[in-house]
Amino acid sequence: MKWFANQPVVLQALMATLFTWALTALGAATVFFFKNINRRVLDGMLGFAAGVMIAASFFSLLAPAIEMADAARQNGGLPSWAAASVGFVLGGAFLRLADRFLPHHHVGAPENEGIKTSWGHSILLVLAITLHNIPEGLAVGVGFGASALLPGASLAGALSLTMGIGLQNFPEGAAVSIPLRREGMGRFKSFWIGQASGLVEPLAGILGAALVLSMQAILPYALSFAAGAMIFVVAEELIPEAYREGNDHIATAGIILGFALMMSLDVGLG
Repeated sequence: MKWFANQPVVLQALMATLFTWALTALGAATVFFFKNINRRVLDGMLGFAAGVMIAASFFSLLAPAIEMADAARQNGGLPSWAAASVGFVLGGAFLRLADRFLPHHHVGAPENEGIKTSWGHSILLVLAITLHNIPEGLAVGVGFGASALLPGASLAGALSLTMGIGLQNFPEGAAVSIPLRREGMGRFKSFWIGQASGLVEPLAGILGAALVLSMQAILPYALSFAAGAMIFVVAEELIPEAYREGNDHIATAGIILGFALMMSLDVGLG
């Protein structure tokens, strides 16, 4: 821990997001042992991931953003609620635009989304999951940047965010690779697509940490931007998919458990 704390912030963000990618790959690797996954289990896993992301969005991102914006307000900045709201809405809008225009295909969806393209099915699947993982990597990177700049933030808080994102990445990896295998795709290709979804997180983590270090004034906006992007993913993809097959109670229980776990990690460690 002491060795990690002495590393440059960008390197910390890189190592943390490599960890979250590794858990995505570990979850995707379950395809080598299982060809099918019970739908109720899958919906509970999706709900759990949604709960973790909702809690992380507030406790690890929005709350520090409001705190920092409140401090900046004394020097003529926007009111804390306004700064957090602007960043939050921009984060959701960015993901909506990317979802609208970037060609991609969600597992189980009847047709492709975004602009029409001749790209192959596998590439479109990877792009869909990449959209999902950009906010997570960005959140981790911004969290480490905040730990170096914001008095109310801490390295332990950034690590708890990393742990929470990693924990929900494991079921996400399985939720991608196993359905692909069930649709007839080979085990290795299903695994490759599942783990590839997490490869963008180190890139987004480095970008997030570097941006807030070079432009400290944008930190409240960067934190709330990451929160808005994560909530977009939860509302647009995770929750609708978790409730699609009618397993409402199981999905809701997953959301509650995921939220409680992430809240405990952030408050207990941060």
